[in-house]
Amino acid sequence: MKQLAIILSFLAVALPGEASVVVLTTDGGVLNAERYEVDGEWVRVYLEGQGMVMLPLLKIERIVDDTEVPGLEIDEVAASKLELGFLVGAPQPDTPFGELIYAASQRQGVNPAIVAALIQAESNFDPTALSSKGARGLMQLMPATAGRFGIRPEQLFEADKNLEAGVRYFKVLMNRFPNDLVRILAAYNAGEATVERYRGVPPYRETREYIRRIFKSLGLAL
Repeated sequence: MKQLAIILSFLAVALPGEASVVVLTTDGGVLNAERYEVDGEWVRVYLEGQGMVMLPLLKIERIVDDTEVPGLEIDEVAASKLELGFLVGAPQPDTPFGELIYAASQRQGVNPAIVAALIQAESNFDPTALSSKGARGLMQLMPATAGRFGIRPEQLFEADKNLEAGVRYFKVLMNRFPNDLVRILAAYNAGEATVERYRGVPPYRETREYIRRIFKSLGLAL
C-alpha cells in the first residue's frame, strides 16, 4: 500500500490530459491519462512521457472523457420543479425492472422516475452491461462505488443488488448536493470530489452530454 501511495503521488503531477481523467478513490485526486485499458480488476493507465502504471480497479472512482466543451445551459426553473424525493402515490416506472426500481426508490426516499431515467442513460436497462471503463450492471457502478455499500464486484450483475447500491449512492448524492439535480447527476458521472473541485458541473463533454440525456428523458428543458 505504501508503494502504491508513492506511485500515485508521483503521477498526480502528470502533464495536462489528452483523453481521459482517472479519478482516484484515495482522495479524489486525478491522473491525466493519454489512454487507459481495463483488464479484469486492473487498469493500465498510460501517461504521456511517463509510461504506464497498473492500478487496481477498486482504487479508481471514475474514468471520464476530459474533452472540454462550452458551458451547460440549464433551465433552473424546470429543474427545480422536479421532486427529487419519493412521493406517496408516485407511479411505478413503465420500464424493464420497474417493480425493482420502485421498491428500491421507495426504501431510499428517491423519485423512481429519476432512477429509471438514470438507468436508461447508463445501461439502457441491461443488467449485464459492462463498460470499457469497468462500470457494471444496470446503474453502471464502478466496483469502488459499490464497495461503499457492501456489494462485491461479482454481484454487480445481479439486478437487485446493483439497483440497491445505485439508489443508495444516489441518496448519498442527494444529501451532499441538496435540491440540486444538476450537481447530483454530474457527481454520479464524474465523482463527488470532481464536482466540488469545479464548484459545479465539470467541463467534461461526457458529463455534460450525460446530464442533457437524462434531462431530456425526464422532460426537462435544456
